[in-house]
Amino acid sequence: MSAGGERARATFWLLGAPDSLTAQSHREPDGTGLGWFDERGRAQLRKQPIAAFGDAEFAREAKEVCSSTFVAHIRFASTGALEVRNTHPFEQQGRLFAHNGVIEDLPSLEAHLGEDLALVHGDTDSERLFALITREIDRAGDDVGAGIAAACAWVAANLPLLAINLVLATAEGLWALRYPLTHQLYVLERKPGAPLEHASSLGSRVRSEHGAGHPLVVIASERMDADPHWRALESGELLHVDRALRVHARRILAGPPAHPLTVEDLGARARASQQPGGATGR
Repeated sequence: MSAGGERARATFWLLGAPDSLTAQSHREPDGTGLGWFDERGRAQLRKQPIAAFGDAEFAREAKEVCSSTFVAHIRFASTGALEVRNTHPFEQQGRLFAHNGVIEDLPSLEAHLGEDLALVHGDTDSERLFALITREIDRAGDDVGAGIAAACAWVAANLPLLAINLVLATAEGLWALRYPLTHQLYVLERKPGAPLEHASSLGSRVRSEHGAGHPLVVIASERMDADPHWRALESGELLHVDRALRVHARRILAGPPAHPLTVEDLGARARASQQPGGATGR
């Protein structure tokens, strides 16, 4: 979620809606993470390898923390032990990152990273992808979009992959990529004025006046409320939300992966994490 140059709370999306992250964590219980930026623009992280519904500190921070941008994540593990170091979001060089999907042949990715593998502290494919993006951002002169494009183009051309849906946040902007069409990724450009309202799959609704005065851009793996303006990203579409809440979109990956995976190609643990209702992050 980005509020642009304003500071806001993400309470509705984290706690209030019937399909909030807390509710979803009953289905994806392997980790909970919340990342944000303090008033000086420094990345902050709070994460635990436990379900959000059992994490009192997550609930408190969801109500109290203000930030221009949030990255929140619940994990259904496919790679790596249930440890803090494998729990999203990850932080590198002041940036926050979360990923939904599966990349295989990690030895090849590690070899390609070379000395930049030192950025990685855990076992996941996600953190290794982030390290590659971080390196490519540096090589592109701190151009985040160019770094994402270069890293993901290499992965798509060289590694077996199911999906590399991702979000990356800095104190100045938010980026999101959907690739390919394996999993959904939605964006909502929400104008100020109307109360937040969520319609669950069961037909119930929750309304929240908080945040109604703030324009917001929300990126999520499912439509999180009843607003009709949620839009699904296209395959290969890279979205950038700047500090003025302007949304820029361009296609950075035009074709299918060179080595596509299906859910049936995965091991049992990864397959379970990528089924509908279990595809919210690895």
